[in-house]
Amino acid sequence: MRRACRMPLAMPVLFIALALMASRAAAEDLIFTLSSDRIRITSDFRGVDLVAFGAIERDAETVSRGAGYDVVVVMRGPPETLVTRRKARFAGIWINRSSRTFPNVPSFYLASASRPLADISTPAILKRYQIGPENLAFQALGGPDEDGAFRDGLIRLKADAGLFDVADSTVSFPGTSVFKANLSIPANVPVGDYVVTAYLFRDSAMLARQSLTIRVSKEGFERLTFDLAHRYGYLYGLLCVVLALFTGWLAGIIFRRD
Repeated sequence: MRRACRMPLAMPVLFIALALMASRAAAEDLIFTLSSDRIRITSDFRGVDLVAFGAIERDAETVSRGAGYDVVVVMRGPPETLVTRRKARFAGIWINRSSRTFPNVPSFYLASASRPLADISTPAILKRYQIGPENLAFQALGGPDEDGAFRDGLIRLKADAGLFDVADSTVSFPGTSVFKANLSIPANVPVGDYVVTAYLFRDSAMLARQSLTIRVSKEGFERLTFDLAHRYGYLYGLLCVVLALFTGWLAGIIFRRD
């Protein structure tokens, strides 16, 4: 009787353990690295191309899938708070009439994909993992944004500045399980710590992801002036005034007519 009572309890536990082992063996794994872990901004900085190299580890017992792999590499900058304003005509002139504040907006967002995002996965999955600028999770403060005009305007302005972008067909596969992604970083990239995440897709499903951190920092004279302006604002302002006065005095001396 005791053996008969123990078996029903042991069997579900055994089935759960086997299921966990099977799912672990059947899952793809993703590893990748970057060509550099730091971007240095100097006086002659004109942007840089960052390269991500990766490999897809696939167990021999992984379930066969119908389509090939897709990879999306997303680079996100440190969050910032932005204000979007809407102009309206008043007394014959255009003035700012309403505004919305958006906290926790990525200062930079770049998605490098093997194909157009709409061909890689479904809108629900892309929104869940915030892949694509339109799927970023940030909401307006200071009032409702029913039609999304303020949010759309913010995304459009960031895209016009080159700080929000989606680059299709910039991920290539030199081999069936090896990929390379090109990340084009503009010259006006903000400084700070960035998170680079690689997503692995197949048959529209997100199979695996991995994240790395990279730092963007100013170097040389640019770093000195940046630190001075942010840490010692009054001293930086005083130096700017002195420099402007000295430049004006020197120009007067040089171009003075007798």
